[in-house]
Amino acid sequence: MSDIKKIKDEYLDKLSGDINIENLNQIKTELFGKNGSISNSFKKLGSMPSDDRKKFASDLNSIKEELQEKINLKFQEIEIKEINSKLENEKVDVTLPERDTQQGKIHPVSQVIDEISSIFSEIGFSVEEGPDVENENYNFTALNTPDNHPARDMHDTFYLDNKKELLLRTHTSPVQVRTMLKSKPPFKIIAPGRTYRSDSDQTHSPMFHQVEGLHIDNDINMGHLKGCLNYFIKEFFEVDKIRMRFRPSHFPFTEPSAEVDIGYEMKDGKIVIGEGDRWLEILGCGMVHPNVLKNVNINPDKYQGYAFGIGIDRLAMLKYGINDLRAFFETDLRWLNHFGFDPLDVPSNYRGLSR
Repeated sequence: MSDIKKIKDEYLDKLSGDINIENLNQIKTELFGKNGSISNSFKKLGSMPSDDRKKFASDLNSIKEELQEKINLKFQEIEIKEINSKLENEKVDVTLPERDTQQGKIHPVSQVIDEISSIFSEIGFSVEEGPDVENENYNFTALNTPDNHPARDMHDTFYLDNKKELLLRTHTSPVQVRTMLKSKPPFKIIAPGRTYRSDSDQTHSPMFHQVEGLHIDNDINMGHLKGCLNYFIKEFFEVDKIRMRFRPSHFPFTEPSAEVDIGYEMKDGKIVIGEGDRWLEILGCGMVHPNVLKNVNINPDKYQGYAFGIGIDRLAMLKYGINDLRAFFETDLRWLNHFGFDPLDVPSNYRGLSR
């Protein structure tokens, strides 16, 4: 007992003096480290007679707790002293100007995706998404595009393996297939997302954005398709009237198929969408081919519907006066600051995104 009492008195005396944080950590190690005085004292318990062991352990624990408490208080005392010293000697110059802040901008493509999703949500469409890396079946075969179909070459596909089983999707139509396979009709969805084709010029990019639309139910016809697109185009371009015409076309996954043109005119060198005497191709559409419905286990005698595909980047170019598609992907901050959208400056026609 006399040995541990000496240890206690010695270190209480050290702790009562004016010491810094380094000295305090050294004292803590000397007492409670692997070979510290208190640690070594506990090692002696095993060699003591049982009658003496209990009292020695009790006294040792008491001394240990007292020293630990003293060290903790000393730590707090040193910390408070350092804080008070900083408060006395350091000053903040409140006259300095605030630091510059730079707020980010919403990319035009992101803005247009939100606008499209908002408009279609108002007429009952929900948003579906799918993977960028697709298999050959979902991207082509299930969409009535067999191995020898020229559309496979026309799409200039990026294949990811020698067997041509994995690829970067050439359109977002595979999302329609995935949606119809995992559920039952009716379906009323749009599928915005990235798509990929080996092409690059002023109006084409190896990666671009599309939104596909699909409406499957009983007794759906081309009239419903025209009404849907007419509503969307007027809302998106913020016009009261729109000239629109369907031109016969061919897509393997729709029959009949059509290209949609809208009227426009040129004013001060800018395209004005509405009722002009010129025509602008804007999207492709048609009635879903019966073979596509069969491939997703839907009876074409009971259900039918329409589908459409729109280039999101093209819509952004038309609405916001951007003349080069490649600029969307060049990560030029000057371009984004000019064409981007302030997230706090919401357009008056913006409805919010419903997904």
